[in-house]
Amino acid sequence: MQDYDEVTAFLGHWGHFQQSVFFLLCASVLPNGFGSFSLIFLTDIPRHHCLVPDINLTEDWHQAIIPMEVKNRCRRYRLDVVKNLSAQGYIPGQDVNLTNLEQEGCVDGWSYSKDIYKSTIVSEFDLVCSEEWKQPFTSTVYFMGVLVGSFFSGQLSDRFGRKPVLFLTMALQTLFTFVQIFSSSWTVFCILLFISGLGQISNYVSAFVLGTEIFTGNVRVLFSSMGVCLAFAFGFMMLPLFAYFLRDWTYLLLGISLPGLLYLPLWWLIPESPRWLLSQGRVEEAENIVKYAAKKNKVEAPQVIFDDYDSPQIPFQIATMFYLTHVYRFTLSTGYFGLSLNTSRLHADPFISCFISAAVEVPAYITSWLALQYLPRRLAVVSILLLGGASLYFIQLVPHGLSYLSITLEMVGKFGITTGTALMFVYTAELFPTVLRNTATGMCTTVSRVGSCIAPFLLKLSQYFKYLPYITLGTLAVVSAFATVFLPESFGRPLPQTIEQMHKRER
Repeated sequence: MQDYDEVTAFLGHWGHFQQSVFFLLCASVLPNGFGSFSLIFLTDIPRHHCLVPDINLTEDWHQAIIPMEVKNRCRRYRLDVVKNLSAQGYIPGQDVNLTNLEQEGCVDGWSYSKDIYKSTIVSEFDLVCSEEWKQPFTSTVYFMGVLVGSFFSGQLSDRFGRKPVLFLTMALQTLFTFVQIFSSSWTVFCILLFISGLGQISNYVSAFVLGTEIFTGNVRVLFSSMGVCLAFAFGFMMLPLFAYFLRDWTYLLLGISLPGLLYLPLWWLIPESPRWLLSQGRVEEAENIVKYAAKKNKVEAPQVIFDDYDSPQIPFQIATMFYLTHVYRFTLSTGYFGLSLNTSRLHADPFISCFISAAVEVPAYITSWLALQYLPRRLAVVSILLLGGASLYFIQLVPHGLSYLSITLEMVGKFGITTGTALMFVYTAELFPTVLRNTATGMCTTVSRVGSCIAPFLLKLSQYFKYLPYITLGTLAVVSAFATVFLPESFGRPLPQTIEQMHKRER
């Protein structure tokens, strides 16, 4: 069995072919950044209170009809009683003891503040009070779509190729994000959101694996640690800009879906993975792509490139490695999405909050690149997870008056978990062979989406104890850090082509 990196060494690492594929794949990831977290703004809860119909009430009673202890919430004083007292000229708080006045629910609906948003799906479909559970569940529905998409896309990618699945999932994401605009109810919105989620992270994984298999040497490390990750972060940083200018939920969905149309021409510019073609026995197609790359790089390719290549067979003794990588990705995804979805609580302005959370990812991905360049994988993962877990633990020790210190520790925690996520994407791709790489990455992403599904509800634990979400996330990070020692080391070793090569690695 020939080593792919050695056989294609004549191409060089950073020719015109690699440069164009590098930047095109990174560009394909940008919509994932603002698409994944658009729910931060789509499902944000505006200030609200019971709607008071336009009836003949004095100004005092207009001001007093909403009880102060439930201001902006779910109760009001009974309208018929208030109307009668107002007509008789009674003054609330003076002539009438409001604490004894009978209350009722918001039978006429709600009035929503438009100070920040013109509308969100919460104000559109009244996801408040008795229906408030639907607000976090909306995010869970989305991540369930991501979970199902990750499960099937990995297997489809190993069966039919990286490129077709990449563009199929991009199309799903773009089309159904746009169609959500026409949702007539919360149920319809969730169905379309689920379908949109099928393509959301699946195309990120396909692009990641495709680039990992096309590039070699340091360029592969650069792409898998900084390239796609920074593109995702820049997309995330663009989201508050979109949301600031598009404060109606339908316009925001339109704004984040239309850029997907720009990626249609990439079908003719991004090649299939030669490694995958070789794993399927399609040697001639793989050679044609490599020869095309040689032409673009202005180097001469051998007449016969892959002259001793067999389609490998797949044994099944890999359960332990699958299990461990699943645990890490579950932990990291729970922490990453939990802290990302918590951004609206960081600062009074949700747009600034979102930008802060997104900006933290830039140094995190740069750190992951440096760690992948110079540190053993296990040491890097253990160190960064311990940093993230410890900082989340320390939040509960911060005095109440030092809110900015709490925010700093939370962002250090997100920095650690984001760095760990980038490291584990690369680590997973290095551990598994070509014939299973996309399936393994897809399965890990599937399990990680279980974590993202529970993340919105994990944040609700703060209603019982303010710091319980941070303690939970910190504990998961620390436990995963100590479990990392059971994975084999892959630093400085070539990507395995077969299961046999994977098993030969020393622990």
